[in-house]
Amino acid sequence: MSAVAAEIDELWSAVADPTRRRVVDVLLDRGEATATTVAGELPVTRQAVAKHLAVLNRVGLVEGRRRGREVRYAIRPRRLDTATRSMTQLAAEWDARLSSIKRIAESVAREQQEEHRRKDRKR
Repeated sequence: MSAVAAEIDELWSAVADPTRRRVVDVLLDRGEATATTVAGELPVTRQAVAKHLAVLNRVGLVEGRRRGREVRYAIRPRRLDTATRSMTQLAAEWDARLSSIKRIAESVAREQQEEHRRKDRKR
């Protein structure tokens, strides 16, 4: 697997978790926040939020900056844009695959209908 593919897999894995997506939403709404602030808006502990933030930081979606005793987290817009483009591209690829499957299924159905018509004519 290429490094780019591994990076994309890690990104998808990170955003597959619904709690992490909610953490991203909170940060998008607030601009920046501490783990404690984010935990106050979610039904999880501050420790759980800190772990989710670590995962999001590892894949580059968030960045933590120390201010005194606090670490304030914010979304990294360029990485989020890259992630969005990656997801859009993958969605387009799946749409193409599904369209191909639909065409094949419709073709098979037409062939089966035609076969039934031929059998009916012979009777």
